[in-house]
Amino acid sequence: MTKKDNRDVKTGDYAEQEESIAMATKPKSESELETGQLGETPMQEDVKKPTTKLEVVKDGEAPMTVAKPSKFNLNKFKSKQTTSVAGGVETLQTALPHGNLAGAKDFVRLHPNEDEYWSSELCFVNVPIKGQKKDTLHLIDEDVAKKNGVHQAKLKYFRLALASKPHDVFFLCEVPSRNQDNTWVSSNLEACEQAKRLWTQALSQKEQGVESYKVDAARNPSAFPEPKWPSQSLEELIGKTFAGRMIEDDDHPGLARLVGDTPTIS
Repeated sequence: MTKKDNRDVKTGDYAEQEESIAMATKPKSESELETGQLGETPMQEDVKKPTTKLEVVKDGEAPMTVAKPSKFNLNKFKSKQTTSVAGGVETLQTALPHGNLAGAKDFVRLHPNEDEYWSSELCFVNVPIKGQKKDTLHLIDEDVAKKNGVHQAKLKYFRLALASKPHDVFFLCEVPSRNQDNTWVSSNLEACEQAKRLWTQALSQKEQGVESYKVDAARNPSAFPEPKWPSQSLEELIGKTFAGRMIEDDDHPGLARLVGDTPTIS
């Protein structure tokens, strides 16, 4: 046998040793790495990357998968109920100021529904109140006034209509009901009628020597939004406005003040 042949021929012991080394260094299959066959630890480069799930294994039990917590989202806890505060809840009116249209010194609208939001002619009287410079207007039962001798000259007669300045500034407008041949009264009535349809103002022309109001409509009819009229009845609005200032019987202290009597103490 030649020298070359001697290099290619291996002894039995040497051949078995090489076979053992080859088996030890042979790359394992994927299944062998996952199941840990042959009792060996997989090489670092063959281990799969960790997933977002954790496996908890107890003795004698199958692996239990635990999901990774999701990111906190506050939107999940937002209220699902809808509210109507912005547009569905009406602010109830309490006592309203009152005066004639010219006294507003601004553009005015009167409620267009005269049947429901313009009163019939009512009877009023001004009562002096201690501590106040200006007399306070009271509603008065005309029969009670006459029975107790309230002078006719003290009584006032006019209608009340729900009115508004621009942007829902509501008041009760005193609408004349008598002496309509007077130029001041007739021009005031003209303004009230026009104000049912248009934003209207009435300005005195006395300084110009004219005994009437100058009645003007807004240059632009859409200069101000339409009033959002209250749903409360006119009777309710008048009742709130004149609460405590309604002379309905002989014992009202306002009546005693008018006739110069001592108020009845109940």
